[in-house]
Amino acid sequence: MLTLYGNPMSTCSRKVLCLLAEKGADFEFSVIDFGKGEHKQPAYLARQPFGQVPAIDHDGFELFESRAICRYLDEALPGAKLIPGDAQHRAVVEQWISVESANFTPHAMKIIYQLVMGPMRGQTPDMKAVEAGRLSLGHTITIMEARLDQSPYLAGEEFTLADVCYLPYIEYLFACGQGDLITGHPAVGDWWARCSARPSWQKAAGKA
Repeated sequence: MLTLYGNPMSTCSRKVLCLLAEKGADFEFSVIDFGKGEHKQPAYLARQPFGQVPAIDHDGFELFESRAICRYLDEALPGAKLIPGDAQHRAVVEQWISVESANFTPHAMKIIYQLVMGPMRGQTPDMKAVEAGRLSLGHTITIMEARLDQSPYLAGEEFTLADVCYLPYIEYLFACGQGDLITGHPAVGDWWARCSARPSWQKAAGKA
């Protein structure tokens, strides 16, 4: 039995939801209510000591951190593999996951925080911070553009976990009116169109 503890609006939960949809896996989704502070309660902190989502319980094996969860589930569950078996191709997947965690997501989240999360807490967006985030993120997207001019997906010809890891943040960039960062780069825009049309992402994002 696989249980995913998360929230459907969480970027990191959506990575795992997308992977599970790609694999056609059966699982129970235990929704953690942020509004009630369930992620900071002792019962959940015993499962995820940082009070973040997601976490999983797979037949008694507990794990947290979305990228680690995705890597584990890709190997442990039957179905389509999103991490290739050969060393070189797998290394390219890991390279682009590293780019996502170090050079894409931190900049994207600066923008998303100012335009989405801050206002939810009654804060006024700092547009200078948004512009700084756009500048830094734009540099990364330019590098992605050069890569995606060569292949339809970040790690080559096939959709992999490398692609999955970017999708939740891009969804939120569009939601806060910053989608031009993506569509302003033709190859990146085409890649996003391919990825976001996949049934797995539509399901993970609550659109299907």
